[in-house]
Amino acid sequence: MDPVRNPFAPGAGTPPPELSGRWELIEQARIAFDRLKLGRPVRGLIAVGLRGVGKTVLLNEFRLMAQERQYFCLSLEAHEDKSLPQLLVPPLRRLLLDLDRLGALSEHAKRALRIFKSFMGSLRVKYGDAELTLDIDPEAGTADSGDLEVDLPELFTAIGKAAQDRQQHVVLLIDELQYLSEAEMSALIMSVHRITQLGLPIVMFGAGLPQVVAIMGRSKSYAERLFDFPQVGALKASDSIDAIQKPIQTEGEEIEPAALDEILLWTQGYPFFLQEWGYQTWNSASASPIAKADVQTATQKALNRLDEGFFKVRFERLTPREREYARAMASLPGAGPYRSAEIAQALGVASQSIAPTRNNLIAKGMVYAPAHGDTAFTVPLFEQYLRRVRPD
Repeated sequence: MDPVRNPFAPGAGTPPPELSGRWELIEQARIAFDRLKLGRPVRGLIAVGLRGVGKTVLLNEFRLMAQERQYFCLSLEAHEDKSLPQLLVPPLRRLLLDLDRLGALSEHAKRALRIFKSFMGSLRVKYGDAELTLDIDPEAGTADSGDLEVDLPELFTAIGKAAQDRQQHVVLLIDELQYLSEAEMSALIMSVHRITQLGLPIVMFGAGLPQVVAIMGRSKSYAERLFDFPQVGALKASDSIDAIQKPIQTEGEEIEPAALDEILLWTQGYPFFLQEWGYQTWNSASASPIAKADVQTATQKALNRLDEGFFKVRFERLTPREREYARAMASLPGAGPYRSAEIAQALGVASQSIAPTRNNLIAKGMVYAPAHGDTAFTVPLFEQYLRRVRPD
């Protein structure tokens, strides 16, 4: 099989050749975007799921849909080393300058720029080593208190009015939402609430690990009325088969049912793993139809790539104590979730003594709490990696 024609694309946020099992969410986004254009009320959407289930792929698809409609699209990725204002300032500055350049003089656009200047000054926001500046006087008394929960809603309101005045629509996309602090999340939710109440043409879509639902709920209880929280998980068997079979058939080749079954056995329907097994299987096959033996040859290559990349990168971020905690989880039977008392017993310590380590792992996005007293890995099949490669 010609590796140049290999249709599979394992990667971080790389669009797969066949976007199986996600059409309902894509249709939900389409309806939201079209309602936004008509000025109808729109609920945001927060895709929630484990690593490798395609949340970023969905956000990229939403971005393309917004761009096709010529909406302004702001794409951000939250992470541990930058505050929400630092993430927001560069794209918001670009958006406001673009709105200001459209058509005739707009007082709403000019005012939004002045308020933005106030916002930057109050928080002393810097991007890298350089402070972003605007050659305009700030709007004193608006978005300049230094309190993000007060200032950000005022800024979003001004931006929404400027966009409305220019008959433009804005889509805000934020990935890895779980890395925002509760105060930042609260300010963001309050801002979305404000623009929703005023009917302004801005909608927010996002994605995050399972704990993002609890973070948003703790930040503002009404978050559940502003957003839908679809669970993005492993694909159904039929969708998993389509994700492998259709790209192969598009290339004029075939794969045997036993080979498909073998891929599903190893990947458990997780989209990133499907792409990895599909990629390695194609390269391992000498001819069409692809057989079960080809998948068996590819499996060790796929595991090696995952162990040295996808899994290892996440394990290397952990402190020695966090690694011990993760190994203790993996020493327990099954794929989790695991009870805190059982993890403590495996470590030979009291349950309350491991709470700080657990909290650190949650903050790093390595584990989450599906229920009170339970802990599970956010990375599918991570417990198998630890048992296979890092047992002690």
